Amino acid sequence: MNIKIGFVYILFALISFGAKAQGKLVDYQRADSIKQAFAKVYHSPSSFNWIKDTEKFWYQMKTEKGEEYMQVVVSERQKQSLFDQERLALLLSNESNDTIKAYQLPISRVQLEEKGKLMKFQAKGYHWEYDLEDEVLVKKEKVETRGGYWGTRWSDREGEPVVSPDKTKEAYIREHNVWVKDLSSKESTQLSFDGSPGNYYAADIQWSPDSEKLATYSVRPAEVRKLTLLESSPEDQLQPKLQTRDYVKPGDALPLKRPVLFHVIERKILPISDELIQNHFSLSRIIWREDSRAFTFEYNQRGHQIYRVLEVNAASGSIRPLIEEQSETFIDYSGKKFRMDLEDGKEIIWSSERDGWRHLYLYDGESGTVKNQITKGNWVIREVMHVDKEKRQIYFLASGMNKKEDPYHLHLCKVGLDGRGFQQITTEEANHSISFSDNLTYFIDVFSTQDMAPVAQLKEVSSGKMLMEIEEADITQLEAAGWKAPEIFSAKGRDGKTDIWGLIIKPSNFDPKENYPVIEYIYAGPHSSFVPKSFAPNYRGLNELAELGFIVVQIDGMGTSNRSKAFHDVCWKNLKDAGFPDRILWMQEAAKTRPYMDLDRVGIFGTSAGGQSSTGALLFHPEFYKVAVSSCGCHDNRMDKIWWNEQWMGYPIGKHYEECSNVVNAKNLEGKLMLIVGEVDDNVDPSSTYQLVNQLIKHDKNFDFLMVPGMGHSSGGEYGEHKRRDFFVKNLIGIDPPAWEDF
Repeated sequence: MNIKIGFVYILFALISFGAKAQGKLVDYQRADSIKQAFAKVYHSPSSFNWIKDTEKFWYQMKTEKGEEYMQVVVSERQKQSLFDQERLALLLSNESNDTIKAYQLPISRVQLEEKGKLMKFQAKGYHWEYDLEDEVLVKKEKVETRGGYWGTRWSDREGEPVVSPDKTKEAYIREHNVWVKDLSSKESTQLSFDGSPGNYYAADIQWSPDSEKLATYSVRPAEVRKLTLLESSPEDQLQPKLQTRDYVKPGDALPLKRPVLFHVIERKILPISDELIQNHFSLSRIIWREDSRAFTFEYNQRGHQIYRVLEVNAASGSIRPLIEEQSETFIDYSGKKFRMDLEDGKEIIWSSERDGWRHLYLYDGESGTVKNQITKGNWVIREVMHVDKEKRQIYFLASGMNKKEDPYHLHLCKVGLDGRGFQQITTEEANHSISFSDNLTYFIDVFSTQDMAPVAQLKEVSSGKMLMEIEEADITQLEAAGWKAPEIFSAKGRDGKTDIWGLIIKPSNFDPKENYPVIEYIYAGPHSSFVPKSFAPNYRGLNELAELGFIVVQIDGMGTSNRSKAFHDVCWKNLKDAGFPDRILWMQEAAKTRPYMDLDRVGIFGTSAGGQSSTGALLFHPEFYKVAVSSCGCHDNRMDKIWWNEQWMGYPIGKHYEECSNVVNAKNLEGKLMLIVGEVDDNVDPSSTYQLVNQLIKHDKNFDFLMVPGMGHSSGGEYGEHKRRDFFVKNLIGIDPPAWEDF
């Protein structure tokens, strides 16, 4: 028997006569042991890769041996090894002077080319090519590591010259102005003369397909705020380091842009009215129509309540809206926007929540009017998978269509562009992940739920018929180690009508006669929903936490996404809400039939937006929540990144920002609070946590605080996890945690 698995079995045997113990050393040891034991899910591939120009696909999966690479030949319904892993391990070992095991291959970024005959991958810091027929391995160039900070504002002042489609000219920026060079005569012509450091022309110049016109933006730049971080304990020197990042915050000034149209042959600029782009948050990249008649770009008004698709006539410079969205709350441009232009813009597929649910609309791209609504109903489009332009059909993922099913489960559907012929292709009551073949004849369907192990099947697109079972997950060792599926539960929300969905996780030594504190793991970011819908044992370590003697829950309350527009709008200018009225009602309803849930001892924890919400639980709902651990929290939305916070909290900055601020409301703290922050967090400004600490001290509040040197945006790492477990054990169970040296 595997020693680690055997240890878990011994622990489970020990607890049979000591089930009442909570938060003791044996509970901590069992929690640590199941981390690996609960990862033993075999034959459950998560992604599939179709081989171009073939009816074959390959995948990687964990088996009892290790990682295996498999291939399926669809026409033969045959499954086989993708390559001889022993052979490749030997070749890699020889080339790298290292011992490489066949089922622990250190390869990544695998690509198959030449109809599956050539495999390219990265390993040991190099690119490699492996001929699968002749089994010849060739070591290529070294892998260049490219990193970058997500928030860096790249300069649009400079760029390489842009060659015209007919290859006769190139456009470029010189001293902030637009120039064109004739590649035959080498003669350069200046097209603009008003560019300056404070009002320049952007280097992202777009030629019209007929090579006669240019379009770009004139830009009046704005100062970019810098986030300053002090790394106290760098590994390469004794003295601390100062780091800076570009970090634009809510309310900051943004660059002002205006589209500019040049007629190159006439050497003239056509003025474009800026009436429809006032107070913009962003203007998208310029895209020309294929016949050069016009170009389009998208306008997002600051505050995200107006969004337009605009078209500029290339002959006159006149501008008009093709599509306009307006909302009294917000337009979810960052998560729900979809646009596809058909027949060079004669038609446009567009997604909108204008009827209260995210659906697709077909626009007449010439008149700017809606031809028809493509999808309709009290359910939501989640992702457009493919548009078959010839058959005029759309394949998409949707959720919420089946009243008796979890409304977050994704299903593959199709419909005609005229809104007719709707079909739900996947029928199993589960969450579906889809991968189409290139010819749209087949698709791979991986489906599961939180309490049903994954199944991967090959299906026919036209009928949804199952053609071949690819894999069925093996969870026997997982179950042998004591894993029990989480309980899926729903209850009515604050409106008395809407179902709120979540999970209940129990310890493996659960005794229904016992009394357990409840801990909620919270992430209420409005950009999505977060309770896992596919099979995910020990998701985010929640099973480990439950082993200490807790009931752990996770809930998607109102204000999160992927339901109706009204469900989502609860968050608008009110992030402190975080769905708490729904969460509390959900737990109260669950406890009615689960007396082992002790709602007098409720804890909560989360990271980032979850860090904001978990602290907010003690500030705004102390009658229910008693203990919180908050990591890297955005405790004041004025301190965090601009796009996320203005998306939900709106613009301009107003009193509602203060009302939602944990810092401003620090005086209201009741209960036990631990704050954790990474010293060099460049996702959420760590000063957001420090300012909360400052206010808690000023108001003489008792709390715990952990700053982790050198750590970025995180829940605190293993050290922070141990501190979090101890904090809950001490303050919810009411005993001193075991000494760390006893582990």
